[in-house]
Amino acid sequence: MGDSKGDSKNNEGDALPKQDRHATKYPGVFYVVSTDPATQKEDRVFYIRYYCSGKQVEEKAGWQNRDKMTPAVASRFRVSRMSGKQRSNQERRDKQVDNKWTVDKLWNVYKTHKVLKGIIKDANRYKNHISADFGAIEPQNITPQMIDKKREGMLKTHAPATAKHTLTLLRRIINFGVSRQLCEGLSFKMQMPKVDNLKTEYLTSEELRRLHAVLDGWNDVQVANIMRIALYTGMRRGEIFRLKWSDVDFIRGFIHLREPKGGKDEIIPLNKHARRVLEDHPKTKKSIYVFPGKYGDQRKHLKSPLIKIKKLAGLPDDFRPLHGLRHTYASTLAESGVDLYTIQRLLTHKDPSTTQRYAHLRDQALLKASEIAGDNLGKVE
Repeated sequence: MGDSKGDSKNNEGDALPKQDRHATKYPGVFYVVSTDPATQKEDRVFYIRYYCSGKQVEEKAGWQNRDKMTPAVASRFRVSRMSGKQRSNQERRDKQVDNKWTVDKLWNVYKTHKVLKGIIKDANRYKNHISADFGAIEPQNITPQMIDKKREGMLKTHAPATAKHTLTLLRRIINFGVSRQLCEGLSFKMQMPKVDNLKTEYLTSEELRRLHAVLDGWNDVQVANIMRIALYTGMRRGEIFRLKWSDVDFIRGFIHLREPKGGKDEIIPLNKHARRVLEDHPKTKKSIYVFPGKYGDQRKHLKSPLIKIKKLAGLPDDFRPLHGLRHTYASTLAESGVDLYTIQRLLTHKDPSTTQRYAHLRDQALLKASEIAGDNLGKVE
């Protein structure tokens, strides 16, 4: 091979030095003279050229002084690569990348191994908030500064709960990889945003009157009755969507909650108002669900009608229709003096502390009852 000028690409993706290429007595082996960045001294850099799978490959063999490279050694490298005994530099790099368990790669395995409620939400969180920032990174290379930047950035544009759910999902994915010895974990404890979960939504008597008026005139009985059941039983959105006719025991007066939040099946009483709604509710042919979705399958979404109903009823802007009705049900119980343990059972709270948000309403009811007793006793005096 004769001398030639060169600025072509080798398979490392870098342009070859523009210095003269110097041939050697070995076919397919040449060198250029360049400055070694490690020593800042001039040195020879040996390259090899060969064909692999019909494509010409040109790659670095090594530096003369730093790597003790010679034309003879470079020629042996060339022969080994041509015979397939050694991978090319690019193939070795590709293999190294394949062996890296990035967050994206962990997520793809995680989502197929985990049968979780809310996996659709997790997928959306991953796509919208995690992949771009962390997807190409191995967990052990994530720094506290990266997490801080993500957390603070999300808190500027999203609710604290959204930021917390996002970071919690990232942590779960990494822990999944660690548990299966696919990757190393974080070298620090992830700091989560503080979330105030004690918000209690409640409708006044006037707001309830307006809501009932709108529901009575609503043209979709499925939607109207979903809201009524949420109000009369305090059932969660998912529990209502999963409710089957076989779960409603009209004889004993109970509703069976299948796979509620927390996992274990529960039973709640079927009060007369909920009974009336369900007894009059039309059954959909060929569907086992009380409130079926499209084609009789389990309902997945119900957003647009709820927003319209909320606006027509003049409910507060921050009122969440179904979850807010569950809070209204619980608040009404507390204001009536029902003890917190009973409220916990009716709402199927696993953690008693969750029910504590209604304690002040119950205390007010007890105070009011005490005042009535005091007034009556005062009359006796």
